[in-house]
Amino acid sequence: MKGLRAIVKKFPQAKILVVGDLILDGYIWGDVDRISPEAPVPVIWAKKRTYLPGGAANAANNIRSLDGEVCLVGVSGKDENTDILFAQLRKSRINTKGIFIEPKRHTTLKTRIIAGHQQVVRVDWEHTDALPKELNQKIIRFIQKNIDGFDAIVIEDYGKGVINMYLLERLISLAHEHKKIITVDPKEEHFQYYRGVTSITPNRKELENAIRNLKIKDTTNRFQLNNDRLFTDQDIDSAAFQILKYLELDSMLVTLGEQGMKLFEKDGRMKHIPTVAQEVFDVSGAGDTVISAFTLGLCCTTAKLKAAHLANFAAGIVVGKVGTAVVTRKELLQRIGDAPQGDTLSR
Repeated sequence: MKGLRAIVKKFPQAKILVVGDLILDGYIWGDVDRISPEAPVPVIWAKKRTYLPGGAANAANNIRSLDGEVCLVGVSGKDENTDILFAQLRKSRINTKGIFIEPKRHTTLKTRIIAGHQQVVRVDWEHTDALPKELNQKIIRFIQKNIDGFDAIVIEDYGKGVINMYLLERLISLAHEHKKIITVDPKEEHFQYYRGVTSITPNRKELENAIRNLKIKDTTNRFQLNNDRLFTDQDIDSAAFQILKYLELDSMLVTLGEQGMKLFEKDGRMKHIPTVAQEVFDVSGAGDTVISAFTLGLCCTTAKLKAAHLANFAAGIVVGKVGTAVVTRKELLQRIGDAPQGDTLSR
């Protein structure tokens, strides 16, 4: 645990570029005490409305909250939602020089209606068309000009159009050329685009769907694709190593909800990390927290397992909060300090 705390204390030295789909997370908070006479749905007595950075902006917000230095790269529309998002980013002291305005798009807004601590419904307004080539080129030129000032690139792929094959090919090439860490919070339909990145952080569902999409099967042919049966843990482990090899990754960190995480490394090592979550109120944005803490860890240590443990601690904190939330460096240090002292980092 002393080793983990030392890594966290180095977080302010890390400089990370976050590239991806920008989302504004909106919340309407209230209570419910009756059913509508018009339809069998609850009537929410709304009391307040709040906004938070979501998607790639949430990853940047988590990095900043953990005291890392961050610059956000993405595309927003020219609308009221953009104004609200930029106000939130300024409040969090996030560098927005890499955000490009596209008047023909509108900023993605996800509005969650919360009654007490329970999400009742979510309403999405979004624009998912592919970016014009000239806008892709603007993003690439910005990263090319600034990449030497950063230790790592985080790709946040929410499937809203910013992350595409054209952009990724050039980003991965730039990262290799400049010897930078590049991690991806993946979209299951895009796994084939991520060949050559340092690491990806899928959840179990995303990994299972990727197994089907990529037509992965294990060497003993125990499980076939295009069927509806559930994958066993052994199936997942076998397929994870196949994907690791297929995409030429250094590692893959798979989040498993209440079962914790599994870290797979290209040398054949696999480590299961049990969850440290004490309470689970909301998993919204937890994947953003995982990739943020994991990438900060990779910037500050060569031990991927230690970086994975830090991500696990951060996830355990954030799921105990309602709504899209962040973890502070103080909270992370305290949770590590409160953890049982044992051989938790053994191989």
